Amino acid sequence: MAASLRCFLRSGKNTVSALQRREFHRSAPAAVQMTVRDALNQAMDEELERDERVFLLGEEVAQYDGAYKVSRGLWKKYGDKRIIDTPISEMGFTGIAVGAAMAGLRPICEFMTFNFSMQAIDQIINSAAKTYYMSAGLQSVPIVFRGPNGASAGVAAQHSQCFAAWYGHCPGLKVVSPWNSEDAKGLLKSAIRDENPVVVLENELLYGVPFEMSEEAQSKDFTIPIGKAKIERQGNSVTLVAHSRYVGHCLDAAAVLAKEGIECEVINLRTIRPMDVESIETSVMKTNHLVTVEGGWPQFGVGAEICARIMEGPAFNYLDSPVTRVTGVDIPMPYAKILEDHSLPQVKDIIFSVKKTLNI
Repeated sequence: MAASLRCFLRSGKNTVSALQRREFHRSAPAAVQMTVRDALNQAMDEELERDERVFLLGEEVAQYDGAYKVSRGLWKKYGDKRIIDTPISEMGFTGIAVGAAMAGLRPICEFMTFNFSMQAIDQIINSAAKTYYMSAGLQSVPIVFRGPNGASAGVAAQHSQCFAAWYGHCPGLKVVSPWNSEDAKGLLKSAIRDENPVVVLENELLYGVPFEMSEEAQSKDFTIPIGKAKIERQGNSVTLVAHSRYVGHCLDAAAVLAKEGIECEVINLRTIRPMDVESIETSVMKTNHLVTVEGGWPQFGVGAEICARIMEGPAFNYLDSPVTRVTGVDIPMPYAKILEDHSLPQVKDIIFSVKKTLNI
């Protein structure tokens, strides 16, 4: 009787102990949805708060909250000295920004569209990009040039050009081209913290698009290293390389092609200069096929540079067919919507080029 009681008490004690050790299943925190606009706003807000040397200037960035509302709320929070409305004079306010960077501040210079940055090209290239080299490393120029780049919708030739190849051509500049909200926040924060001039090529059509933001990306310490691409989708049939809005097009094309048994590996470049050629080469050595996709013109474009680098490097011997480029059409952008659609890469164009590359 006593032995049975001891056995019962011992088993009961073990049961209670087991119950105390048991924990409820904890699922990973849900990622929040955030638009690219809000991600850029959050990046600037966090960096303005973190470093008092950071300030934003450009047309309508302050009292109007920005032409695309990217700087919404920043003027009310930080005031006239750090969120500065400028006259419509890109050459003038870009020169002010470059001079401020040379004097030790960290300006964010917004262009209402990068088409207008042509007004300030001398300041960007001759003053900002070349000074560190010409001063033998004594004078850094920590400045960010940002704004919408490439085609929007119905704004014709003078507001639709992609400048990735233009700025990617110039030593002394770093050039990033984000696609989703994590890209936008992480790359912009890295650009602001960088000691060199960084061009941040955003896309107007992506501003209002929501993307998932991981718990890590919601941190104030989150940055994305400049010069490193990201594989957005694994595959072994063909490599698709794109930047900005066309990463989404590639993923859509990959989803369609997957139903036909064609597995595309999609690489989001993120950075145009310095380009992550190693990631592209590694992928091409696996898939043996390469298609590049961009919204810019074909001649001397980003895709043309990728083709040259692959041809000159070790991945060339792994190619089973020539590299194919999908680009914008070699004309100034038409105004009419149907002509505009035919002037830019569409998902069907990517699918066609993949099948052509694979000889299907």
